[in-house]
Order: sequence, then structure tokens, then C-alpha cells
Amino acid sequence: MGRRTKDLVKSLRPGDVAVIDHEDLDRIAAEGLVEARPAAIVNAKESISGRYPTVGPLLVAAAGIPLLDGVGDDVFDFLSDGQWVRVEGSELWVGEGVVAKGESQTLQTLEVSYEAAKARTGIELERFAENTLDFMRRERHLLIDSPDLPDLRTQFKGRHVLVVVRGHDYRADLEALRGYIGEIKPVLIAVDGGADAILEVGYKPDLIIGDFDSLSDKALSCGAELVVHAYPGGSAPGAEVLTQKGKQFVVFEAAGTSEDVAMIMAFELGAELIVAVGTHASMVEFLEKGRAGMASTFLTRLKVGPILVDAKGVSRLYGTPIRKRDIVFFLSAAVVTFVLIVSFAFPSVFLESIWLIIRDLWRSVFGGVL
Repeated sequence: MGRRTKDLVKSLRPGDVAVIDHEDLDRIAAEGLVEARPAAIVNAKESISGRYPTVGPLLVAAAGIPLLDGVGDDVFDFLSDGQWVRVEGSELWVGEGVVAKGESQTLQTLEVSYEAAKARTGIELERFAENTLDFMRRERHLLIDSPDLPDLRTQFKGRHVLVVVRGHDYRADLEALRGYIGEIKPVLIAVDGGADAILEVGYKPDLIIGDFDSLSDKALSCGAELVVHAYPGGSAPGAEVLTQKGKQFVVFEAAGTSEDVAMIMAFELGAELIVAVGTHASMVEFLEKGRAGMASTFLTRLKVGPILVDAKGVSRLYGTPIRKRDIVFFLSAAVVTFVLIVSFAFPSVFLESIWLIIRDLWRSVFGGVL
């Protein structure tokens, strides 16, 4: 059981029944659940509430994992980790008794809910836009003011910077950028769980920034500089986490999301180019993160826009893939060229070689002397 899905998937084992508390199951959380291969998922909340369309529940259903929705928050009082439970249709059983009832979701029922949520997106969009404008009035200093930057040992001046967030398609983007990372050697900034994403592909982050609420111990101990994102007013949840773990860190106070702050920091420290992997840029992505607006992201993009590119653009522009048929054609042309050179430069040697090949083939096939 776990009320924070991203923490639960770390300990979830194949065949477990995952009991979650996740309204509007987002794509990243759903992908983590699917990778863990649970026998079933029981959600205290609605996986699609109808406020906006989220594809997470569809991914779960498409993977063939039974999903029981809306069983109520009391399920966390009735159950404990390690208990044997049984999911039968719309009921959750313990022994011979039903402890919770909900809605058994299928791909078909979820698709209906998804389409209905799409039809109601306009209302949520209006709220989202109003909140964005309201925050922009208060956070417009992001565009104008230069923040008080922390002292860092990592050098940014004149270098490329890769900002990695564990967002949509981050794995595919990082795989596509292997050549770019190996050749250009950009500064690798991880935003919270992005540190584990960088380690997964065999690299080490130079700097990690965020609340430090979703990192593995391996990521915390990888040798990267640690920057706690403090919010205006001094609130810095990550500072307590790192202090308890005995880690050295610096604090950077700034408005906005941690990924926005990472870009602002790279920009102010003189980065030549900022490449974004897995960052959030759409309304649905922000709603999945539980944010009412995207003012800080909008203002950040305006400020760093001249040097900011999305990872998908880099992967398309940076490397031109070599097709297998091109390699075969190149090797064939080289062999033919070599044969022609030998035949014209050393005709006797060439003819003698051909004769020896024919003679050996004759002996192996017919067993006689040619």
C-alpha cells in the first residue's frame, strides 16, 4: 500500500496487489506501475475523475492489469502490507469477507471516461488560464530580476547544459541523445528523480536540484552537487531530507518549479545552450503534477527561450542515422573496388587465385582432379 505512487513502485514486486490513493492517475505513475507488474491495482480514488483527460489508466488497462477504482479511503484502515487479498470483479476480499467495493475498469470503460473528460477540458482550461495570469502578475520579476545564485563548483560558462526531468518519454530522449552527450559533454542537471534517469543510461549528473523527495540513495551518493530548491519565504523541504542523511548542499531560493529554477540557474551562469529532457510544457502535464497554473514555466521559457531547445529536436537534428543497407552497399562497393584493382594491377596473380578457388571447390564437391 502507498499513498504516494512514485514511492510505492520502488518496493512493489511482481504479483503484488498495489493499493494506491491517486486521483487522475498520471502517465509517469502508470508507467512505473506497469513496469512493476502487479497482479492488480486497487485505487482509493477515481483513476479518471473527469476534470481532464489522463492516459495513465489506459496504459494500465492496455497492459492487462486489473484496475479496481474508487474503493474509498477507508481501504487504508482495513488493510496492512503483506496481507493476502483477492480482487473479484468490483469487490476486494480479505479471507471470506468483502472489505471494499468499487468500479472494475476495463479499457472500454476507461476510453468512455477519457472521451468524456476531453469534452469537459474547456472548463478546466479556463480555470488554468485564470490561475496562470494571476500568478504571472505576482511572479513577473522572474523575467526582470537576476536571482542570488549559489556558489557552485560546476562551471556553466560557454557550455551546453542538459536539464533532465523524469517526465514524458525521458528514457527515449536520453537514449537518442547518447551521441550528443558523449561528444559535447554537456553539464548534466537532474531535477529530483531525473538523477536516477541519468544513472539508468550510464551517466552521472553534475548537479541535482529539487525537493529531494523522490531520489534513490544511489543518486544521492553519486557525487553530484546538491542544490535544494527553496520557495519564496524560505520554505525548503529538501533541506531537512539532506540534513538527516548527512549530505552537503546549498540552497537556491526562487519562485516556480524546480525544473524552471534549473533552467534559470543555467541561463544566469552563462550556459551557451540548454537542452530539456522530460520537462513539462502542456496543461495536461501540469494538471497531472497537481499544479493550478504554469506562470513560472511560461515566464522561464520567455527568459531562456533564445538558448532553449527540446531534447526531441536535438535528437532529430544532431545525428543522422546510418541505415544497415547503406553499410552493406558501402562494404560491397569496397570489395568490388579491391577485386578490380587486383585484377588490373596483378592479372596473373588474380587469374591464378581464381583458378585455385575453382579447383578447391571442384575437389570438395566431386572429389576428383580437375
